[in-house]
Amino acid sequence: MPAAHPALPRDFRLYLLISVIGAIVHFGQGVAVGWSVYEQTGSPLALGLVGIAQFLPILILFLPAGHLADRFERRRVIVASLVLTAAATLLLALAAGLRLGVGWTYAALVISGCAQILNRPARDALMPALVAPAQLTRGIALAASLHQIASMAAPALAGMVLAAFRSALPIHAANCLLSLAALAATLAIRQRSRGQPASGGSGRLAEVLAGFAHVWRTRLLLAVMAVDLVAVLFGGAVALLPVYAKDILQVGPAGLGILSTAPAVGAALAGLLIARFGVALDARLFLGAVAGFGLMTVVFGLSTAFPLSLAALAVLGGLDSISVVIRQTVIQHGTPDALRGRVGAVNRVFISSSNELGALESGLLAAAVGPVAAVVGGGLVTLLVAALSPRVFPALRTLRRGATA
Repeated sequence: MPAAHPALPRDFRLYLLISVIGAIVHFGQGVAVGWSVYEQTGSPLALGLVGIAQFLPILILFLPAGHLADRFERRRVIVASLVLTAAATLLLALAAGLRLGVGWTYAALVISGCAQILNRPARDALMPALVAPAQLTRGIALAASLHQIASMAAPALAGMVLAAFRSALPIHAANCLLSLAALAATLAIRQRSRGQPASGGSGRLAEVLAGFAHVWRTRLLLAVMAVDLVAVLFGGAVALLPVYAKDILQVGPAGLGILSTAPAVGAALAGLLIARFGVALDARLFLGAVAGFGLMTVVFGLSTAFPLSLAALAVLGGLDSISVVIRQTVIQHGTPDALRGRVGAVNRVFISSSNELGALESGLLAAAVGPVAAVVGGGLVTLLVAALSPRVFPALRTLRRGATA
């Protein structure tokens, strides 16, 4: 009979709690803000501005944030990020409760974007210090599974709260309390993790730019990041879910919560299969998943049936999970420990570029040509990206079947 896994360390269990709370706050906030902004403005463009409000601080701060994660005590960086998160959720709650203008919501999202880019590189760099090397793979899989569960539950719950109260105030108030709970859990972590001392002074520009320079030199890393960025940038149907829920599928805020959950359901199922069978680190699989993501975006964009829309979003989420796992594995294999915070920050700005700028692109295009044409057109561009990527990024040819993660 195989030996039971040893219990995960106390500090790592606290880390998992912080990660789960972060996912609940992020995904619940996304549904609440999307519905509120569209209710206030009736404008797809306003939904696009939600993305840009969160992306701008990430774009501006990703280099210093990665530097902080590699040079200073990481727990303190996470604490600072959670203070900002609590402030952002409190401002969102006040904006909802006092019915303030949409500009206050955008201001809160800017603060939230600052918190995100401080949090994620430091949190990613802290993880290996909290769990033994032999348990790291198990810990990563558990963290990913819990994240997916939170990303499934939070949007559906947020949709039900919106339907019951017709206000985002309860969601933002709960998120503020959850952020304070995550702050307390972070302060309770005993283990300290500090990056390597900077060579020649921590303020030197070369030190700050080291993560970006490493990605630029390592062409395979640049390729997988760039392909995923462009694909999601143009295939971002999720940003227009409030429009589809209200005007096209006519399923209301509860339906919006279910639609927002569907991609996470697909991603969770794909994650379980990957955990069980592994995944080939192969360019054909990676680009096939990207192409399938684009195709499912087209299906969703054309659908007027709620079940078909849910199915398309679920498959889309599963395919996105495959491409993300391959990308993250390539990045981990190709990054030295001393650069993990800075490379993680570069990866975070790529991810945010695709998500938040994708929301802006979808909003602008939907305002110009309508939501259906915007979503379908974006899916077709994603298919084109998958087809052209081997020529644009020859480094993908080094990603061959055989290695598995």
